[in-house]
Amino acid sequence: MTGVAGRHVTLGVSGGIACYKTCTVARRLTAAGVAVDVVMTASATEFIGPVTFEALTGRGVITSLWDRGRALDHVRIGRETDLIVVAPATAHLVARVAMGMADDFLTTLLLARRVDLLLCPAMNDQMFRHQDTQANLARLRAQGVHVLGPVAGPLAEGEGEGPGRMVEPEEIVAWTERLLRSAAPFAGRHFVVTAGPTREDIDPVRVITNRSSGRMGYALARAAWLRGADVTLIAGPGSLPAPVGPKLVRVQTTAELQDAVASSLAVADVLLMAAAPSDYAPAEASPVKHRRDAGPLTLTLEPTPDVLSGTAYWRRTSAVIVGFALETGDPVPGAREKLIAKGLDLVVANDATEEGSGPEVATNRVTLVTKDGAEALPQMPKDEVAEAILERVGAMIAVRG
Repeated sequence: MTGVAGRHVTLGVSGGIACYKTCTVARRLTAAGVAVDVVMTASATEFIGPVTFEALTGRGVITSLWDRGRALDHVRIGRETDLIVVAPATAHLVARVAMGMADDFLTTLLLARRVDLLLCPAMNDQMFRHQDTQANLARLRAQGVHVLGPVAGPLAEGEGEGPGRMVEPEEIVAWTERLLRSAAPFAGRHFVVTAGPTREDIDPVRVITNRSSGRMGYALARAAWLRGADVTLIAGPGSLPAPVGPKLVRVQTTAELQDAVASSLAVADVLLMAAAPSDYAPAEASPVKHRRDAGPLTLTLEPTPDVLSGTAYWRRTSAVIVGFALETGDPVPGAREKLIAKGLDLVVANDATEEGSGPEVATNRVTLVTKDGAEALPQMPKDEVAEAILERVGAMIAVRG
């Protein structure tokens, strides 16, 4: 988590078995330097003792409106906190909040708040589907409350796997970070990010591909989303888990990548072309497996579509277009050629042969090439490289308005 140290989050906990997940949320936020105040309903304390959250956050836990010395704390915290997160939010709590009730510390705090509220429902799937619960959630959304989940999955009572399960702590933490950074310059902007390799079939079991892991594109998509952007991540095959937030579109071939990019550009403010599509594909894929005992295999390869050039027609005139140049040796001359030939605003260039800088590693050392010159960055984790790239993209967006 970046950009959240020193912020203040109030974590509301109501009485459901998903309370155990909330412990992870409290720990992760505290580890990131966030001051976390925990407010528990009486029923929540039946599941987890307040001392657990006190140990995780290093701060006192509020369990009652009537604790001595807390007569006006619901007003003070509602004014001083940066964000309120309620996880889990049971059907009972959702109903009370929707009706504007204030019969304990947590609901009183929610009425007195001056900040965003992130509500993470958790309940039996039939309770979630009930028309009263749906009406309560719709009312809260109409008031500007952020409702995250629930999702389908195993429920405590073992009745099935319908929607009702609280989202995982990682997703709550990611949304918390995004909301804490809501004043970021990308709010209301639409980013299209490509990531990973493509695969071109030789036969039903063999492909031509490359070493791209997709890490750089995934890091860019996550960082842009955390800065408030709406993000479409178009990703080739790979083993990376889907990032929280961005809309994920899966592709296999370079032609599929080109189609997906073209269909997304009409509303894109920024294209970050971090994918490494295969440059060649077999002229004709065999419908059956080539057997080893058939002897040597000769392939005729043809160039695949040039995605950046082939989708130029669909770009918005004001869009910021970022390409990537992975070379062997000094990448800057090739990056400058690519910048001009493909009408790009920025090219991120790096040397595939440099240790800790090529594909399949967690770090990178890149040079940012624009028409005004080249800026070499030190080797650093790809998450930090993504932040540096987005700083440059943000400056370009600011200039264009």
